[in-house]
Amino acid sequence: MLKNYLKIALKVLLRRKFFTFISLFGVSFTLVVLMVVTAVLDHVFGPMPPETKLDRSLGVYTVRISSPDGQNNRSSAAGYRLLDRYVRSMSTPEKVSVHIFPREVYSYRNGQKIPLFIKFTDGVFWEILDFEFLEGQAFSHDDEKNANFVAVINEATRKRFFGNANAVGKTIEADGRNFRIVGVVKNVPIFRPTPFADIWVPLSTAKTKPSDDLLGSFHAIILAKNSADLKAVKEEFQDKLGQVEFTDPKEFNTIVSAAETQFESVARGFFANDRTAENYATQLLALLIFLMILFMVLPTVNLVNINISRIMERASEIGVRKAFGASSWTLVGQFVVENVLLTLIGGVIGFVLAFIALQMLTSSGLIQYAEFHLNYRIFFYGLALAVFFGVFSGVYPAWKMSRLHPVAALRGRSI
Repeated sequence: MLKNYLKIALKVLLRRKFFTFISLFGVSFTLVVLMVVTAVLDHVFGPMPPETKLDRSLGVYTVRISSPDGQNNRSSAAGYRLLDRYVRSMSTPEKVSVHIFPREVYSYRNGQKIPLFIKFTDGVFWEILDFEFLEGQAFSHDDEKNANFVAVINEATRKRFFGNANAVGKTIEADGRNFRIVGVVKNVPIFRPTPFADIWVPLSTAKTKPSDDLLGSFHAIILAKNSADLKAVKEEFQDKLGQVEFTDPKEFNTIVSAAETQFESVARGFFANDRTAENYATQLLALLIFLMILFMVLPTVNLVNINISRIMERASEIGVRKAFGASSWTLVGQFVVENVLLTLIGGVIGFVLAFIALQMLTSSGLIQYAEFHLNYRIFFYGLALAVFFGVFSGVYPAWKMSRLHPVAALRGRSI
């Protein structure tokens, strides 16, 4: 029976090529967009090297201080004093790392000016993040403590300066100073602001020494012992903020910040900067899910309209089959098989097009060091939704038509 259904379905799809094209386009286009957007979101928020411990990691990204009357507000990244004195002293986390957001500097090789992103960080940075080392190793706590001019570079920088040769032990000039290379790691995409850089050097080698201000250019990574401790880490961080001493309480006496995930930080910035991020992370996630479902509904409406047109055209066929004893369930089953087959073909086309689109986006170099890959789990979820909508869009009109009297169906009466 199923084999006959498939044969009939293929004949029908080939007979009405235009309707088939519109349906396939709707399904495949929806899946392509869904896959590309998911790949980008995975690149930004998903766990992937070197950020493999995101399930128990938090960050301190922004700080705001306010005057007593609330009229004067200043916001930026944290100052070194705030992170060193109040965050590093926290007892709940397993580890805390302090680093400076990457900034662009220039290096020169054979008279050529080469831009590089440099990140100043401490030794704990390498213990929290799981970089893949191609050569050598990370610089140590002692290197950071003694302000040794050592550096870890990425694969792209090695290729720029040394070609295919080994780089460990050699010297690289950056920001007007020479650093001895101790390690080479795989490239990290710019979408990953916490680990991203071209060259990593000890925090103590920065030209400008940390000031005593609460605001500055520093970020912190907080690694909890396990994911269950995240709430306790956030609560202790808020307790620490209550202990902050202000240089001039008459000028500024209130500080607001949060230990949060990258997604929570984006959500807080997206909805409101002056509140905690926890509520907004849920809202942003709900918004993304809603948009995804809404986007999936579009091809469903398209399929429903096309199926109604197709089924009405085949009213005489339905009448003849009912006159010869075909049951309503048999007719509905045939139309469901046709829709599922159409959706699966669209899914295969969408999968291939999404793969090509992501490969083109990767090779274009528009996003530095990005290597986009298909998220197979999301693809199959999307395909399952497409099949569900395909079944739904076929069942209702088919069931309505199958319930018509054979004589009415032969006369082409509408649903």
